Amino acid sequence: MAEEKRTSAIPGFYKLKPSERLAKAKEFSGLSDEEATALSKEGGLPSDVADKMIENFIGFMPVPMGVATNFIVNGKECLVPMAIEEPSVIAAASNGAKLCRSTGGFKASSTEPLMIGQIQLAGVKNAKEQAAKLAKDKYVLLDVAKGLTSSLEKYGGGARDAEVRLVETRRGDMLVIHITINTGDAMGANTINSVCEKMAPELERMTGGKARLRILSNLAVKRLSRASATWKKDEIGGEGVVDAILDAYELAVSDPFRAATHNKGIMNGVDAVALATGNDWRAVEAGSHAYAAFGKNYSSLTKYEKDKQGNLVGSIELPLAVGLVGGATKTHPAAKAGVKLLGAKSAGELAQVMASVGLAQNFAALKALSTEGIQRGHMELHARNIAVNAGASGDDIELIALQMAKEGNVKVDRAKQILEKLEKGNAEKGEE
Repeated sequence: MAEEKRTSAIPGFYKLKPSERLAKAKEFSGLSDEEATALSKEGGLPSDVADKMIENFIGFMPVPMGVATNFIVNGKECLVPMAIEEPSVIAAASNGAKLCRSTGGFKASSTEPLMIGQIQLAGVKNAKEQAAKLAKDKYVLLDVAKGLTSSLEKYGGGARDAEVRLVETRRGDMLVIHITINTGDAMGANTINSVCEKMAPELERMTGGKARLRILSNLAVKRLSRASATWKKDEIGGEGVVDAILDAYELAVSDPFRAATHNKGIMNGVDAVALATGNDWRAVEAGSHAYAAFGKNYSSLTKYEKDKQGNLVGSIELPLAVGLVGGATKTHPAAKAGVKLLGAKSAGELAQVMASVGLAQNFAALKALSTEGIQRGHMELHARNIAVNAGASGDDIELIALQMAKEGNVKVDRAKQILEKLEKGNAEKGEE
């Protein structure tokens, strides 16, 4: 029953102090004192742990972690951790989610966590004949792969398929063997790479070729996540706003110059959740952009249309190779706390939330871009950074930011002028 009372629509959340927001998030997700402390500490990562995570460790470059509110994904209320340095992203995602709560939020799904490993064979004589022969005997390859992934079987994973491809290159025809493996709740890179390396000698023997690359592909076309939502026209500004968003979307479909920026906005949200949960955002980024161009000209990762009532219906599909097992997800204290805060119980559930955040982010950006313009909201938030840069602290930051946003003059010089006036006024009050 307690689960039903929880809501991610927390009134005035953005107005609270950071410590108060953390307390709300802690209560919502059941974070322990230790987990909450990992989020409240700058960086949240002990030096001795960091030294083992990367080479030549010397220090930290902390990225702020915030929380997106208002999300309902498959009927479940979610507070979504997002680690990002760019202002307006978390606010946009929260707003996009808020505006579809009345229609039930986001409906999301994921395919099996199937990852592809590639084994490249160069210098194969009669490559076309060898490709045909291997394709005919692919079950032999699959049996070898299954023998190498037996430990995954008890978790529902393991080798699932083998494919033989003939790839024409400037250095001649090459064979590329694809091994498909269900990696369960792991991203799966280490497992895939290990299988590919162990299979390579046998494939060399079978083909007479030389194994070169033996590594996973980040174009995870068999590991897709999808999300959809409906925004009522009356709640987003009327039919004119729906039409404006549809026009903006069509440009992203037809023009790669726009599509690149359109999809970058999607990844603002997706990457931020990946980073907050200790996942490889670079792999997610590479796979998503490659998928946007897979078998077609580079285009939008999202789709929009009107329903019979004239409401806006949006959807997204993209490859999301993320996990809850291994890597920084289990090493970084703040990442572990981020996963618990989100409440995802499987890699698929995490991917579904990420897809929903990407869709919310895209909707909010298209709405702003096609109506009032992106700069108004963005600059209001950016003004805080400018105020800090000018030397402001405490309550002065918000006062200066609000004044600059009101004037439409968000510059360091103007921030310094306002700060000087505030300090002079405070000094005069102190003398009285």
